[in-house]
Amino acid sequence: MTAKDPSPDIEALSYEEAREQLVVVVGKLEAGGASLEESLALWERGEALAMRCERWLEGARKRLASARDEAAKD
Repeated sequence: MTAKDPSPDIEALSYEEAREQLVVVVGKLEAGGASLEESLALWERGEALAMRCERWLEGARKRLASARDEAAKD
């Protein structure tokens, strides 16, 4: 899994689930103590989780814009 090729489990997450997992990943990275390999894996997962959150937010923005456009037509 890489940030550009997120694992399927990340793609199935809701925004809230992805955000919660991202908080956990960041906490582990900030705590330190992980090996370089573990840190890289955490970083990659964090990047993939952040991208998932961004996709959710972008989808929400588009839905809101569409709803506003529809309301303006009425």
